[in-house]
Amino acid sequence: MHLDDFIRYLAELGLAPRSQARLISALRNFYQYLLEEKIIQSDPTELLRAPKLGRKIPEVLTYAEVNAILAAIDLSTDHGTRDRAMLETLYACGLRVSELTSLQLNHVYPEAGLVRVIGKGNKERLVPIGEEALKQIGFYLDGVRRLMGNIKPEGESILFLNRRGGPLSRVSVFTAVKKYVAAAGIEKNVSPHSFRHSFATHLIEGGADLRAVQDMLGHESITTTEIYTHLDTDFLRETILSFHPANAKR
Repeated sequence: MHLDDFIRYLAELGLAPRSQARLISALRNFYQYLLEEKIIQSDPTELLRAPKLGRKIPEVLTYAEVNAILAAIDLSTDHGTRDRAMLETLYACGLRVSELTSLQLNHVYPEAGLVRVIGKGNKERLVPIGEEALKQIGFYLDGVRRLMGNIKPEGESILFLNRRGGPLSRVSVFTAVKKYVAAAGIEKNVSPHSFRHSFATHLIEGGADLRAVQDMLGHESITTTEIYTHLDTDFLRETILSFHPANAKR
């Protein structure tokens, strides 16, 4: 009874469901320890119910916002040329940031328009890449990377390098994205993963097959991909107002 009151108290405090669930998990672990040590005879958390955790809809950029971020990059600098190619690739292929930073030179196939990606669990997949991303990669390779004289052994096979000639870190990609989002005047909470979310959402909203998107994202389960089937509420409202017969002008 005391535990039920405690959980209700947490909810009344306004604690997020995930935070409540973590506390309940900690309580269960504690009482499981007491049970194993024979300090208590029964586990009072057995019937304790954790709050339901809804799937969080990720932040998604519009196509215009993606273009605004890309346009905010200064292409007169070496790191700007690299960053443009990097963000174009993120959006064109829907990569995780770890997949981007580990992308290898010989895994880009311009003639076939494909990129070989090493995903979670070292699983490989082939992802189409668009002409604009390939063009920007070409500018970076020919105008920046080829002229670097400080490439380290661990960076020789990697496509995108930092100024010291080594592989980029996740933090450096995150910092670059935040910089260009601010320069574009976008107030959304954007991260490198937002480009992956936007890639999937834009494809599905455009009519792409869910299974094809699942393969391109490297999802094990189709249910993970289904989160991207949400549509912008303004789009839905406009669609209903435009096409539902009850809203037709008489």
